[in-house]
Amino acid sequence: MRINPNNTIDNPPISFDLPAPAKLNLYLHITGRRPDGYHQLETLFQFLDYSDDITFELTHDGDIQLDQGTLDFPQEENLVYRAARLLAPYRSNSKQGVKLTLNKQLPAGGGLGGGSSDAATTLLGLNHLWRLQLSNDELAEIGLGLGADVPVFVHGKATFAQGVGEIFSPANPAENWYLIVQPNVHVSTAEIFTHPALPRNTPAAKTALNEWQQGRNDCEKLVCSLYPQVASALQWLLKYAPSRMTGTGACVFGCFSSAVEAEQALQVLPTEFRGFVAKGVNQSPLHQALKQLP
Repeated sequence: MRINPNNTIDNPPISFDLPAPAKLNLYLHITGRRPDGYHQLETLFQFLDYSDDITFELTHDGDIQLDQGTLDFPQEENLVYRAARLLAPYRSNSKQGVKLTLNKQLPAGGGLGGGSSDAATTLLGLNHLWRLQLSNDELAEIGLGLGADVPVFVHGKATFAQGVGEIFSPANPAENWYLIVQPNVHVSTAEIFTHPALPRNTPAAKTALNEWQQGRNDCEKLVCSLYPQVASALQWLLKYAPSRMTGTGACVFGCFSSAVEAEQALQVLPTEFRGFVAKGVNQSPLHQALKQLP
């Protein structure tokens, strides 16, 4: 996190950086499908100490500017920009603006929650920058319109989620070390959830399964059949550690007892894949960073 050195308590921060951390679905069960087409889920969310990064700079022209780097789609489609637009009506001073700079590290379509995390960081960062005094519950409600995972990132705690992802219970999974492997492929979540071969009948659990290996990912078999690159990455990783796909993919993760062991596996990662080592954390790095802002 970077804070402008000229800031003081009497002169609110005009520039700061915040992380937008990745998440893992340590397991993902699909327990049914509602008449409206939405799926009933059970999933265990845990954050990683690996993130995108967003810089917030206060401006006084009322405008919202976004530098999204090399991303090749219109800024109006970026969840950072959309989140900022949703908060704009809550400003008490319409001259308050912001310049946002997004530094992407998390892959799109990887199952790591990058877009949703970016949106949540934008909501929490602007709530601080513009002194909106909105509660996390209010921000989560606003963010839900941007994506089902946004409220998890807003609240910032490891979570057992049920329903369509809107019912949260506290969770405390082990904070293991993970090697995340990214195949060179983008998986469409919509394609997976509408596919007729997707299992939709896993029995609902009565309580959260904090031991991730007690669960499974109901999307994994289907995704591996449709995307051979994911199957190949998972097959390689399973040689080194207990492993699973996160979300609807494409990323897979292996669980290690130490950073050293995870790094050793990373060193022999086949060249057709990309990867990184990260620690699972039950408190979001975003919320830790927010506590340090004046």
